[in-house]
Amino acid sequence: MLVVVGGHARNIGKTSVVAGLIRELRDRRWTALKITQYGNGVCANHTGTAACGCEPAGGEEFALSEEYEAGGTDSGRFLAAGAERSFWLRVPSGELPRAAGMVKKILAQGENAIVESGSVVELVAPDVFLMLLDFSCEDFKASSLRFMDRADGFVVIDRGINAPLWEAVARGMWDGKPRFLVKPPRYVTAEVVDFVRSKISAASAR
Repeated sequence: MLVVVGGHARNIGKTSVVAGLIRELRDRRWTALKITQYGNGVCANHTGTAACGCEPAGGEEFALSEEYEAGGTDSGRFLAAGAERSFWLRVPSGELPRAAGMVKKILAQGENAIVESGSVVELVAPDVFLMLLDFSCEDFKASSLRFMDRADGFVVIDRGINAPLWEAVARGMWDGKPRFLVKPPRYVTAEVVDFVRSKISAASAR
């Protein structure tokens, strides 16, 4: 089974959703993967002007590391939540398709995998694809808009704002699909868990 969690912008809670799902569905013995795209002055894992530290040392095309310690890093949070294994893949911005073989090899490490990266849906077909929406955040990644129609449901961050600040995104892109309102620091509710569990069960029955 493959669960994918994406979001329309950086730092809106994707890691918290992944960790929460792992914790609530611990019996699935997850292999977790976080994908970070960096370069062109933008990093999906970093804000600010300083170097993000994601770029591989030694000129390698991609960087892949497996986390062994719970806590601290995002991949460490996945282990702390109960993942069996946890990986972090860094690729140059826009170059994820070139890492398709590596991604699929990681996902094959276990029976159930969960990925923090909406862009990965251009490489694989998830059984469940959740996308986070934060109406208070004006940023909207082009890649997120491209894959938005593939989402099975939306996790909407409750910040007391009923209408999004972003422009040029048709409301119909998210209005006709299941939406789950969550309030930080609780990013995963019983309704979210039940939805994911039901989608997994339906996929297993096929």
